[in-house]
Amino acid sequence: MAQRILINPVTRIEGHAKISIYLGDDGKVTDAAFHVVEFRGFEKFCEGRPYTEMPGITQRICGICPISHLLASAKAGDTIMAVTIPPAADKLRRLMNLGQLLQSHALSFFHLSAPDFLLGWDTPPAQRNVFGIVATHPNLARAGIRLRQFGQEIIETLGGKKIHPPWAVPGGVRSALTEEGRTKIRNWLPEAYATSKIALDLFKKILETHEREAQVFGNFPSLFMGLVGSDGEWEHHGGKLRFMDSYGHIVADQIDAQNFKDYIGEATQPTSYLKSPYYKPLGYPGGMYRVGPLARLNICRNIGTPLADAELKQFKKMGHGVVTSSFLYHYARLIEIVACIERIEKYMDDPELLSGDLRADAGINKLEGVGVSEAPRGTLFHQYAVDRNGLITKVNLVIATGQNNLAMNQTVAQIARHYIKGKEIPEAMLNRVEHGIRCYDPCLSCSTHAVGQMPLQIQLVGSDGAIIKELTRS
Repeated sequence: MAQRILINPVTRIEGHAKISIYLGDDGKVTDAAFHVVEFRGFEKFCEGRPYTEMPGITQRICGICPISHLLASAKAGDTIMAVTIPPAADKLRRLMNLGQLLQSHALSFFHLSAPDFLLGWDTPPAQRNVFGIVATHPNLARAGIRLRQFGQEIIETLGGKKIHPPWAVPGGVRSALTEEGRTKIRNWLPEAYATSKIALDLFKKILETHEREAQVFGNFPSLFMGLVGSDGEWEHHGGKLRFMDSYGHIVADQIDAQNFKDYIGEATQPTSYLKSPYYKPLGYPGGMYRVGPLARLNICRNIGTPLADAELKQFKKMGHGVVTSSFLYHYARLIEIVACIERIEKYMDDPELLSGDLRADAGINKLEGVGVSEAPRGTLFHQYAVDRNGLITKVNLVIATGQNNLAMNQTVAQIARHYIKGKEIPEAMLNRVEHGIRCYDPCLSCSTHAVGQMPLQIQLVGSDGAIIKELTRS
């Protein structure tokens, strides 16, 4: 009798989801699926609002990465106005995005994923969390908290608030960096460099003892997509789109974000509210692609800062053509943390960030605009249509987590096939399946997380829909 195992909810991710694992008559895994069970509705209820309000509204989509939506939305507004923002405003937006990447990557590595690496797959859920890290590795836990705080301090220094700052607007930004703010950021840099080295050294040791995980946690061919500069350098808030295959061949390059719909289609699945974007020339689901840190490092030629470039060379040696293991998203995040710190340091010597020339002003010059930026989890698109009064008539948000949806489904199926044999499934095996999702660090909503032991429901369901067995962890 065919059976289904349900993991509900998936823990230590940003939002609410569940995983279904399907067993055949022989007890072997036949398939697995990642379901997002939340519905937000932002695309619909933004209709009728002025486009100038969109940065403030859409950043409320998320409490973890509000800056990503703030900046992508402001860029969509720039396009509707048909303006080029002042150079100082562009640099300031970039500095804030570096702070956003830094704080979010630190959260993902130290708080959400490190409990698995450092405490072990078999550790009970009540201890396998950030508080378990505090108890067993207090100095590391403190360093991770402080690194995330550094990124948040950059956001607050520029925008006045750590979360949902009313700062970026169509045409530019509201305020510049101050001399006091520059001094504060500079003073954080030595500690940030030290913590990034600790994290990199730690993960390299983890790789030595987790070779099997690196082989089976989402290790398969796919396309990779992200922004690159004109020479193929690492980019996070400008440039053009590039698609690369798993052999390292560029299949599409220097795509203007305004034309992204010519290359990216969006499919829906009846079991999830999360859309499934795909590369149009290859169709659905053959056009599966991945975004985020792993993709950004795969598609770029270089990063442009010495420490990060040295790590990038080591990273690229871990694949043939490109790095295909999703387990190495963790390594890619740490390399990007280094890149962010190095670029932040460079900006501290740029006098233009203190400039008062921060906004371009114009009316409605285009009835549609696309804003694109690299969020921590991958490329983020905001596409708006407006009427002649600047009121929103249509919104389309293509979120990084959605773009990884097909890959996340394939990852959980690959891990489940490798580790799950029969109906009796130890906690460590379930946690490995969950960790396949954590590799992508999905951001499903503005969310807070319960502390301590997380609830988990597992159901084995026969082909007739009857529950054969149910386990509950509360």
